[in-house]
Amino acid sequence: MSTPSGNAIDITLATDPAGPVEGGEAVSAAKAGGNPAAGSKKNIFDLDRVSLEDFFEQVLGEKRYRAHQVMKWIHHRYVTDFDQMTDLGKALRAKLHEHAEVRAPMVIHEKPSADGTIKWLIGMDPKNAIEAVFIPEKNRGTLCVSSQVGCALNCQFCSTATQGFNRNLTTAEVIGQVWIAARQLGNLPHQQRRLTNVVMMGMGEPLMNFDNVVRAMSIMRDDLGYGLANKRVTLSTAGMVPMIDKLGQVSDVSLAVSLHAANDELRTELVPLNKKYPIEELMAACQRYVTRKPRSSITFEYTLMKGVNDQPVHARQLARLMRQFDNATQMKDAAKVNLIPFNPFPGTRFERSAEEDIRAFQKLLQEARVLTTVRRTRGDDIDAACGQLKGQVMDRTRRQAEFRKTLEAAGAGDAAA
Repeated sequence: MSTPSGNAIDITLATDPAGPVEGGEAVSAAKAGGNPAAGSKKNIFDLDRVSLEDFFEQVLGEKRYRAHQVMKWIHHRYVTDFDQMTDLGKALRAKLHEHAEVRAPMVIHEKPSADGTIKWLIGMDPKNAIEAVFIPEKNRGTLCVSSQVGCALNCQFCSTATQGFNRNLTTAEVIGQVWIAARQLGNLPHQQRRLTNVVMMGMGEPLMNFDNVVRAMSIMRDDLGYGLANKRVTLSTAGMVPMIDKLGQVSDVSLAVSLHAANDELRTELVPLNKKYPIEELMAACQRYVTRKPRSSITFEYTLMKGVNDQPVHARQLARLMRQFDNATQMKDAAKVNLIPFNPFPGTRFERSAEEDIRAFQKLLQEARVLTTVRRTRGDDIDAACGQLKGQVMDRTRRQAEFRKTLEAAGAGDAAA
């Protein structure tokens, strides 16, 4: 679920069997990894540990521990050719060639930022592409991962919403983003960790792609996968209340909630999902989630927009809501607030709050004893700042066409192309 975004990237996904064009501007349709319709072999990227053990036992007639060897080859050593998995016997390798494949999504373009941020444009099929971003910091490296091609929600301040929605990503397409980044970074799980955190905060609403996302997060946290601690994998949601409860039952990852307003009238305007799951229901679900995870906290994301939700009255409303949450959970700092300066995009009616207003908003929260941070803008020179993830979406909702008509009427069509 992307928050306020920037410019679209104009790409072409070609069907040239020769594969990617020099410079990364096109990708072979036959090799655009993760396409659900491509091939009849089982893509091992789609399988977590238990699923892969079952596959080895039930399909290949092999011992379950053989699955562990293959997971290490793929996720620790980044090997996708069964013939290079030298501790597997020839007979097993032949079975794997017959019944399985290891097919990652295809990198169309890699773009580094002056501040060390890296953005990848990744082809999902001949018509669609998403983006993933790696953000290096002093003591950690965070990868922002997409869960859908586009987004079915229609948050008013979100550029991804203007692209509309095409489909959910498969497990292979979600974990494939992590594999691509880890391989490119030279990440070695349990040894040389450049990738220390993953946030499901890119294109799409992760809880609307529940099974595939949960399975991918399982691989991220598995010692045979990327070995990330539960607290280092974060799922960000706009507030799918029933699915928050379901997530609490089957997973143990960190939770972030895109709040953006502390009263229902304003939040419904900004996040239409609030009409179905208003703030009281959302906060109750968050309370239940924290209760299942002792000593945990929830991060509430709040994008600051000039004159919309950045005034002192809004800060006081937010502080009251956060204190109520702490009291309900009987925990100190159960609620953390992450203030996000809005990143404008062509055609939006919203503007970024002034720096002094952002700091004043933070000060009011801190004075109310609410743990508050302001997200530092990273990668804005490559449109990789918060919410600026925008690949190519063959929209099935007609929202993209409607947005373009609005831009053309306002004389801004070229700017958004």
